[in-house]
This record gives sequence, structure tokens and C-alpha cells, in this order.
Amino acid sequence: MAYIVFEISWKASPAVQEYGTDFLTGRTWDPNTSEYGILPEIWGTLYSSLLALFIGSFFGIAVAVFLSEGYLGNFVFQILRLFGIQFHRFWGKLPTWSEGALKNLVELLAAIPSVVYGLWGIFVVMPMLREPCNWLHENMGWFPLFSTRYQGPGMITASFVLAIMILPTISAISRDALVAVPPKLREASYGLGATRWETILSVVLPTASGGIFGGIVLAFGRALGETMALAMLVGNMNTVDVSIFSPANTLAALLANNFSEAGSDEMKVGVLMYAGMVLMAITLVVNILGALILQRATSGLKGMR
Repeated sequence: MAYIVFEISWKASPAVQEYGTDFLTGRTWDPNTSEYGILPEIWGTLYSSLLALFIGSFFGIAVAVFLSEGYLGNFVFQILRLFGIQFHRFWGKLPTWSEGALKNLVELLAAIPSVVYGLWGIFVVMPMLREPCNWLHENMGWFPLFSTRYQGPGMITASFVLAIMILPTISAISRDALVAVPPKLREASYGLGATRWETILSVVLPTASGGIFGGIVLAFGRALGETMALAMLVGNMNTVDVSIFSPANTLAALLANNFSEAGSDEMKVGVLMYAGMVLMAITLVVNILGALILQRATSGLKGMR
């Protein structure tokens, strides 16, 4: 690890000396004029990852609750009702094998190659999102998040696919945190007359919240470094826009799209290494933070047993 950090820092040193902190605040990436800045890429990396977390965390925790408790009750009923689905009464009565099947299905999501997610995003997700996104723009275009017309490649498409990609991380770690909740807490809640859903909502989830949050932070770190699918879906435009429909760029996509043009030019290699160093620093900080939160939450649950 130290060797990798040293090599990247060494290769990036010419660009660091030449551009300094202006590299972090500049908005132009033009090799022809030797003008480089990665502010749009930093913005796109953080924005797409946070948007993916917002989407993925909700469903990841829902899956974790089902896998650990075998019950979703009114929670799923409310979600299904949003889509006009009225078979909620079957939830909570599913056979025990369905939990294992769902667990395996979610874990398999992590085995799908990134480029396949990218193709799925291009040919399935983009057409699927076009009509609802255009409706939001036409009817709520005054709101900054919907201020631009949906063009296909862009922040929402990339974030939607990225949310599916980080779902296994969130659900697996959240499930472990929920399973670690001492049974005596559930029994005490039942003894006070709470229903199963009230126990999950008021006792289990708050107790496991530290571990769940740690899993979300680790999933955030995973999302920050995603490359191929984002390069195919984010639009690869150096813009800073809060609209979720606008094209953008990320640090990982920038590196993937430009490394072949660097050749042996020391400065071109240096600016890419500088961008890689920034991405590595952000990812390391997020992952270390997530691991510390998870470790603290796990030790706290062990102490309650």
C-alpha cells in the first residue's frame, strides 16, 4: 500500500509543482492548451455517489430487514402501494427458503461485471427513465434538481445503476448489524406489547444504526471508485450542475477516458496521477471512516450481549 502511494505521489509531483491547488479548483480540462482542473470531476464523483446512496440505502436496508427478520409488513406495503401493487398481504408469509434465495440473488449482483451494468444502463435504464424525467422537467423545471432536460447519459442514469451496484454492500453489512442485535431486546419489546413491526422500527433498527451507517459509508467508498459503468453512463462533460438530469464527469471516468492519450508525456501522466491521488485520498478517508464506525458499532453490540 505504501509503495503504491509513493509511486503515485512521485509520478504526480511534476503536476503538483506546476498547478498546485489550482488543479483542484479549475474547471477546464484541455490537454491542447495544457490547462487542467478537476473541480467538475470532484463534484461529479461526490454527487453521483451521494445520489446513489440515497437510492440504494433505502432498498438495501429494506432487504437487510427482510433477510434478518423475515418480515417487512407495512414497510413493504407502503412501497408497493406507490407502484399500485396490492399483493402486500403475501409478505411476512413467504416460505423460509425465500430468504436464502433473496440473499443469494443480492450477492450475485456483486458478481456482475461493471461493463455489463453499463450496457444495461444504456439500453434499459435510459429508455425507462426518459418519460418520467421529461415529465419532471416539464412540470417541475423551476426546481434546481430538475432544471435541465433529460438527455440520457447523465447524473441520474449513472446514479441509478450505481445504486444497484452498491446494494449488496449495504444489505450484507446492514444484515450483519441487525442479526447482531441481542435477542433479549426483541423479547423485552414483545413483552411490553409491541408488535413485530414496532419492535423492528423502534428497537432493532436504532440499536443496529451504527453498523448500518458504517455499511453505508463503506458503500459510499465503493461508489467513489466505480469506473467503467460511470464512464459509459455519466455523460463525460466537465460541468458543475445540481440538476440530476445533466451530464457530468467523475474522477474515475476521467482517468479511464484519458490514460491512453497520455503516452510518455511526463506532464500528461502527472496530471492523471494527480487526479488519481485525489481520488485515492478521498476513497481512503471514506473507507477508513466506515471501517472505524463499523468496528465501534460491532464492539458495542457485543458488549450488550
